[in-house]
Amino acid sequence: MRTIRRGGEHELEIKRSRFICALARVDDEEAARAFIAERRKEHWNANHNCTAYVLGDDGGVQRSSDDGEPGGTAGVPMLEVLRHRRLTDTVAVVTRYFGGVKLGAGGLIRAYGNAVSAAVDEVGVLERRELLVVDVFADYVLGGRLESDLRGSDVTVREVAYEDRVRIEVALAEADLPDFEIRLAEITGGRAEHQVQGTTVVEVEP
Repeated sequence: MRTIRRGGEHELEIKRSRFICALARVDDEEAARAFIAERRKEHWNANHNCTAYVLGDDGGVQRSSDDGEPGGTAGVPMLEVLRHRRLTDTVAVVTRYFGGVKLGAGGLIRAYGNAVSAAVDEVGVLERRELLVVDVFADYVLGGRLESDLRGSDVTVREVAYEDRVRIEVALAEADLPDFEIRLAEITGGRAEHQVQGTTVVEVEP
């Protein structure tokens, strides 16, 4: 799954109607509803404040609202953009100020979908990846070189601690673990130990 890089706002004008899409990162439905309420309060005089959001690691929570537009012409196409972009923990509110020209059902679907799509392009996206967290243990004499080597490799060094031995916490993809174990044995002459501690989720450029 992915999420937006940051919150933001983008405006389109279509046949004199203004479509203002605001996006925010949210952790749960309470936060999503609070953001929606905030936008509706800010744009209380708009004709419509249509909404869509997707939440959860698997994008399992999905809600949308047409807010008075003809059924299926606003919230659903907004939600479809979030789904198509594989975005989660993201809420979108598209505020419409009617410009006097009716767009028809097809025109509304395109307008609301394009408003969200343009806003996503504006703020950018990050990909979420689940990585293994691995602790590497070595004697002090190996610590400096080992840390330097790991920082110069593809793994992410998360923490370095000097305890009874040097402990270096790294994160890497599960598929990379066998190669990492071989590399670790090579650079330490088999004198380092490692232990998988669990997993973590990181956000990276797609």
